[in-house]
Amino acid sequence: MKQCTHAEALPHPEPVPLGETCPECLRDGTDPVQLRLCLTCGHVGCCDSSPNRHATEHYRETGHPVMRTAEPGEDWRWCFVDHVLV
Repeated sequence: MKQCTHAEALPHPEPVPLGETCPECLRDGTDPVQLRLCLTCGHVGCCDSSPNRHATEHYRETGHPVMRTAEPGEDWRWCFVDHVLV
């Protein structure tokens, strides 16, 4: 079974504040479907079901490997590099 090689070394950003949204969607006037939190820097971006996929764009621009869902009641993480749930 493939495993993430990045999760153990990550800092732990604070939880996403209530009311936080994807700043790129806000700038572009689009609505995010769901939000994702970068576990390296705390950037909030929209998911791949959103029109502009800003969380994935953030990974491509920065190389920050792992994000987590920012949706209430969910606690999964995704490693972009290893393509696995963490």
